[in-house]
Amino acid sequence: MNSQAIPSYKEGSKELKEKLSHTLSANAFEVFNSDAERIGKEYTSVLKLKVGDKAPNFKLVNTDDEYVNLYEVLEAKRVVLTFFRGTWCPYCNLILSQYQAVLPEIEKAGATVLAISPQTPDASLETKEKNGLEFEILSDNGNIVSKEFTAIHKNPEESLHKMTELGYDYDCYNCDEKSEIPVPATFIIEQDATISFAKTEGGDYRNRVEPSDIINALNRK
Repeated sequence: MNSQAIPSYKEGSKELKEKLSHTLSANAFEVFNSDAERIGKEYTSVLKLKVGDKAPNFKLVNTDDEYVNLYEVLEAKRVVLTFFRGTWCPYCNLILSQYQAVLPEIEKAGATVLAISPQTPDASLETKEKNGLEFEILSDNGNIVSKEFTAIHKNPEESLHKMTELGYDYDCYNCDEKSEIPVPATFIIEQDATISFAKTEGGDYRNRVEPSDIINALNRK
């Protein structure tokens, strides 16, 4: 895959915002965007681990109700670890589908992808099937693992109310009812568990780490 074939999240999100501006009511569109901007201003220092740190081990359930152990995966390959909000978030679906598009390049570089959210395994399976994902989607009940890597915040009440109005039962997606979600962030973990890449675009969840950033970081090794 050459650089021209790597999808651009910036361009994809621009198209997504345009689509949402037509499919959502003006009020709902404004609420979601205002909340995203506010979260972006509140969460500017996000990453809990940086390049050079050792990633802590974890064991989380995948969509088949089987445990995935980070260090066991690292025995065979490097890991691109990404944290996302949930299957109800259109920006999460966009970036995960783009990571799937570059999965062959990721695997060529000797790595795989693990994606983590506070969703139930059933909701994670919905994410996987909806986006045709061939990598693991893991359920982090209570954001126990997520909070070791990135900031956690409560989903704003106005957004939750609008989700309900749109027919989304938010609590049914998650393992608990705290309404807490991770600030999206992506890491590359080497086989010795050292973090070689750590990036977030901040609390504004409409912004995400570009697939090209990941590919370039993997190929620098």
